[in-house]
Amino acid sequence: MKRAIALGIFALVCAGPAAATIDYRISLKNPEAHRFQVRMSIPNPAPDAQVAIPAWNALYQVRDFSYRVRDVRSSYSVAGDGGATLILPLDKIDKQTWKLGMTGKGTAEVTYSIEWDDAGPFNSQLNEHHAFVNFAEVLMYVPNRLDEAVTVTFDDVPAGWQAIAELPAGAKANSFTAESYDKLVDAPTEIGKAEQFAFDQSGAHFRVVVDGKDWKKDRLEEYLKRITKSELETMGGAPFQEYTFFYHLGPFPEVGGGGMEHSNCTAISGSSVEGAATTSAHEFFHLWNVKRIRPQTLEPVDFAKEQYTRALWFAEGVTSTYGAYTLERTGIWDNGQFYADLAGQISELESRPAHKWQSVEESSLDAWLEKYDDYRQPNRSISYYNKGQIVGEMLDLKIRALTDDHKSLDDVMRAMYAEYPAKGKFYDDSRGIQTVAEEVSGAKLDDFFQNYVAGVTEIPYDEFLAAAGLRLRIDDHVSASLGFVATGRGPGVPVRVSVVEDGSAAQAAGLRAGDVLLGLNGGALPRFLPAWLHDHAPGEKITLHVHRDDKELDVTYALGDIEDKHYAVVEIHDATEKQKRLRNAWLAGRTE
Repeated sequence: MKRAIALGIFALVCAGPAAATIDYRISLKNPEAHRFQVRMSIPNPAPDAQVAIPAWNALYQVRDFSYRVRDVRSSYSVAGDGGATLILPLDKIDKQTWKLGMTGKGTAEVTYSIEWDDAGPFNSQLNEHHAFVNFAEVLMYVPNRLDEAVTVTFDDVPAGWQAIAELPAGAKANSFTAESYDKLVDAPTEIGKAEQFAFDQSGAHFRVVVDGKDWKKDRLEEYLKRITKSELETMGGAPFQEYTFFYHLGPFPEVGGGGMEHSNCTAISGSSVEGAATTSAHEFFHLWNVKRIRPQTLEPVDFAKEQYTRALWFAEGVTSTYGAYTLERTGIWDNGQFYADLAGQISELESRPAHKWQSVEESSLDAWLEKYDDYRQPNRSISYYNKGQIVGEMLDLKIRALTDDHKSLDDVMRAMYAEYPAKGKFYDDSRGIQTVAEEVSGAKLDDFFQNYVAGVTEIPYDEFLAAAGLRLRIDDHVSASLGFVATGRGPGVPVRVSVVEDGSAAQAAGLRAGDVLLGLNGGALPRFLPAWLHDHAPGEKITLHVHRDDKELDVTYALGDIEDKHYAVVEIHDATEKQKRLRNAWLAGRTE
């Protein structure tokens, strides 16, 4: 009799799995405890089924979200009327993976809590004020069922809070659906009392969700209308029906900093509307470059370990090219600001000794090392954002020169979209980019890509700038020194002091490694500190506003001095009419 019952249960639970929806419920009860309570329901788990939580997301850093997980439990409900619910042990396989105890026709349920209270778009947060969820940092997944539809519901939502995501709404309040786990984790969610407004642009609908203090709606809306219009025109229209901008605006300690791209939305944190707009020009372009125009090396996403690609110089750096282009083309920047930005980028690259031996492709591969302070030092690495932006602008000028200004980098981006995502394909890192660029320009570009992308040949800036009647002016002189080295990769990423020079006035004033720079002389922090320094003299007193140990403070001292080079992009006074026409077309984003 006992053997017959056992065989019956075995038959029930070991039948093959059927396609079904994996369901998540996330409780926000007691938000002051900063713990998301998660219940994951898995219908008809297969034999040896496993659940795992990603090791990385949002940043190219293995952050091991599993260390935040606690009290993992499982149960199993046998299918059919009166089916038994069994409490089962989970077999932990490694730091982020668990094996389910039973499988077959029925539903496995995994419950756990995970603690998050970290500000910024790369993190998740739950507190008395609001919740912000990057789902890959909170929700486990079934490794061999990533393509299944999923639903997620927020329970115990505090009164007055609303869940907002760029996902289809579910059947219940504060619930959403997604075609797959990958689609779900590509759409962060804000839950709170955020303000909202909307606008339409070029046939697409935009939502703007703002959790912030003392921000100007009219100013933000005007910036976003300009940015979206320009980039939609550049790329030939919207590959979406609706797009959402999420903003956290306020002091750095409260909101964090930076921007994170997603296919149909972006999350941006910053201290001002102006700073948020600058970051938006970069992040919005990502909906094409990296979210749709995507290297094969990043597909499919492997949540368990690092994914290496040589193409971040294009995916991130050339997106920065278009961030700068958009600010110039929309009039948010004038020509002088655009030239100063390019000069600042060149100054940053040339000031890093590592540019003589680390290529921008190698910098892309080494992205996973950026969490280490020593790696970010000038004599150890360059930034694929920085050199990638420069390479993008130089490639644009070269294509314009080769085609008598009939083609440009804009044509390359549109051709990349037509060749790859429009056909359901991914590109082959730098080789795929070069192939399309050669088709657009009608010329071989082996030397360009071998020298400046795969290699470390010094970039002949004047050779490229001359096509637009520009040149790079370099002055040797004694210039002001800040007395410290700061790092911050990418638009909107917080600038953090990594090294304070021994014996410097900065050290004597109390500046420390690890301080986050929030402002300078009572205003915003300049986009490029090295470029800002060129307009200031040794001995001049400055005041840095910094964040340290959950406090904000001012550090005042006199600038030091150092033998340095000053870079400036300037217009050639005797430029030909042809050079002037190309320059005007380049700055305006058009061709002849």
